[in-house]
Amino acid sequence: MKRFTDKSALVTGAASGIGKATAERLASEGADVVVADINLEGAAAAAQAIASAYGVRAFPIRFDAADAGDCERLVAEAVEKLGKLDIVVNNAGVMDWSRADEYPVERWQRVISINLNAVFFVSKYAVPHLLETRGNIVNMSSAASLAGVPFAAAYCAAKAGVNGLTRSMAVEYADKGVRVNAICPGGVDTPLTVTVTPMPEWLDFAKIARLSPKTGKTSAPEEIAAAVAYLASADACNVTGIALSVDGGQVAG
Repeated sequence: MKRFTDKSALVTGAASGIGKATAERLASEGADVVVADINLEGAAAAAQAIASAYGVRAFPIRFDAADAGDCERLVAEAVEKLGKLDIVVNNAGVMDWSRADEYPVERWQRVISINLNAVFFVSKYAVPHLLETRGNIVNMSSAASLAGVPFAAAYCAAKAGVNGLTRSMAVEYADKGVRVNAICPGGVDTPLTVTVTPMPEWLDFAKIARLSPKTGKTSAPEEIAAAVAYLASADACNVTGIALSVDGGQVAG
């Protein structure tokens, strides 16, 4: 059964990792997709593969999550290409490690801009279109929003902000048929965590180790994509304002 036949989805940060897996999962269930990423070459390759594999329309769009104007442009271009907007997945994000007392101002602002501000701006410009389709938003938060991760102050603050934004918008638009939810992954095997932002040698790994998943395994991007697909589907028609943990029990206790 294809839950997203005749639906249109915008996925940010979709050239790789969770975003790519999410675009693939939604497309596999019938959705036309916009693959948005600052890496246009990667987005184009992902979109071509998606269209070929699933027989849907898939469009790559270059998008800088740190630029509020780009967020507005992205939504406008996505609607122009897709014709409408049913699902928005705010997945674009960056990770950064620093001691809090040494955090450079420009790096702090970049993490907040990409991980929190972009979620708001993309959602802000998407809402008028989602009101027309009674669509929904799924925001990618993190287990770091629920349990403090040392040496990641900006990331934790931004993701906690995503949860608050999710709840606020969920309450604001619930009576208008637009649902807003978040997912809080724990460790996921993606380029963001494996190669792009490796842990510095000076990190106190004893403080990090206590946040390991209780199941003893990290998640695959496809597992997070499956959770996105659930929240974006009619199966979750009465689910709004939640922050769903997919973290192997990482923050359970």
